[in-house]
Amino acid sequence: MMPFSTSFASRYSSAAMLVFALLSAVAPLAFSAQPADNPQSPVLPKSAADWRHAAIIDIDEAYQLSLENHPGVYDTANPDFLKNLQAAKAAGLALAVRVEDAAGYVAATQAFNVRIHDGHAGMSHNLDAQQLPAERWPGFITVWRGDALYVYAAETGGPSVGAEVLACDAKPIKQIISTNVFGFQGRSDEAGHWWVRAPRVFLDRGNPFLVLPKRCQFSLNGKRSQDSLVWKALSQQASKWRTESYNGEQLEVGMSEPRKKLFWLAMPTFAPDEKQREAYRLMLKGLSEHRQKFLEADAVVLDLRQNQGGSSEWSQSFAQALWGKSRVDRRVAAYGAKTEVWWRASPGNTDFVTGLVEVLTQQKQIEGAQWAKIQSEGMQAALARGDKFFVEVEPALPGAADAKLDVKLDVKADVFGDPPAFKVPVYVIVPGQCASACLDAIDVFSLFSNTSLIGAPSSADSTYMDVRTQLLTSGLAEVIIPNKVYVNRPRKNGQVYLPAIYIKDLEWSNANLLKTVEADLIRRKQ
Repeated sequence: MMPFSTSFASRYSSAAMLVFALLSAVAPLAFSAQPADNPQSPVLPKSAADWRHAAIIDIDEAYQLSLENHPGVYDTANPDFLKNLQAAKAAGLALAVRVEDAAGYVAATQAFNVRIHDGHAGMSHNLDAQQLPAERWPGFITVWRGDALYVYAAETGGPSVGAEVLACDAKPIKQIISTNVFGFQGRSDEAGHWWVRAPRVFLDRGNPFLVLPKRCQFSLNGKRSQDSLVWKALSQQASKWRTESYNGEQLEVGMSEPRKKLFWLAMPTFAPDEKQREAYRLMLKGLSEHRQKFLEADAVVLDLRQNQGGSSEWSQSFAQALWGKSRVDRRVAAYGAKTEVWWRASPGNTDFVTGLVEVLTQQKQIEGAQWAKIQSEGMQAALARGDKFFVEVEPALPGAADAKLDVKLDVKADVFGDPPAFKVPVYVIVPGQCASACLDAIDVFSLFSNTSLIGAPSSADSTYMDVRTQLLTSGLAEVIIPNKVYVNRPRKNGQVYLPAIYIKDLEWSNANLLKTVEADLIRRKQ
């Protein structure tokens, strides 16, 4: 499950941002159906019939809870959601009746998730690695680079590194990926998901409902070859290659200067731990105290590799430090001026938000508790009226802006008091799995014309946000339930960002990425 995103609809107050950051920690506390005597480990089914029964019951329960609580069910902007949810139940149950073990249970729940076609809906199983078959591979790791699958690394005797995978068992590799991968995870119509998930076609976790490739055809420099695949336990070397291939080197949160006048800001997460928060604060301090250095730079690189979201407050703070707070605030306000937040006022969702008030009060988060109280009371009133939604209004909270920005003005024009304009080229490295607050970061950075996206297509975001999870009765899985929907958000449900420059190198190393940036800087001067 992706981390939560504050996004632009949460522009109303810092309290909203605070609460959203806490939701993931609070959700398991608010809804726990696990046995009280063993709250961590579910009781596992003992026979094939028991696993089959658990899959059927859990998929049906997940469907019912989603039907009762998910905002998509009543979202007029997404009339397909209910049909997709119903199709998900049918697809999940069609496999559930064939389940015989833990791997089959997981596959049936994954089939349920895929048919919903939304990253913020579905089920998340609670089985650990020891309860599932050991992961296997055929001796090589692949990567997707734009329009094809390539061999990233291989054991001795395996296919050549850099070779394109053409087909397996007389079927085009794209067809096998669509069946074996996207039949159980991800969304094949999102370009970023091909970069992230397509390579999993050569990783096996015991899914009994698919046929593994046996013999594949490869091509390198115009020469074709065929290899028979031998599936075996994933080795430590394979795990290392897989990690490296995912989206390149992982830098620690921080700022570096690969060469004079070129600054590299690594932002691998927007859900930082305390060490990472301190590193972010140091970067922001450096930007504030030495802004002139950035105004005179050749380029600034904002590296989002590894980033899967968190709180959008971080990216907005960096945008403010680079372009100027007033400029960013004006453009962000205009960008999200028509966005509304509609809270699904079901009994379960309302109880959850009401529970936040007590939790935040106990934590002495006074502003956050007051914000949650406003939403809770609004949801309770909507529920009493029989309304499906409570439409959030801007609360008058301590620390909130006293007046709204006038978004009718030319928000791109400078006004008195703006700091010197920041016009140097900004390159944002986008990984394929970029979603949630990672996408919010691109929303903000892209409001300025000196920003260029490089790397891969992003993933897409749901308009359903602020997820809670509710444990199913069996304890084997949780159902994913967003509490709200964004209405009139500029970035639509399922909309991806495409890079201006695709980086198709096998290795997303710092050196290869820097080479791409330097080449574009030379092109700009010509």
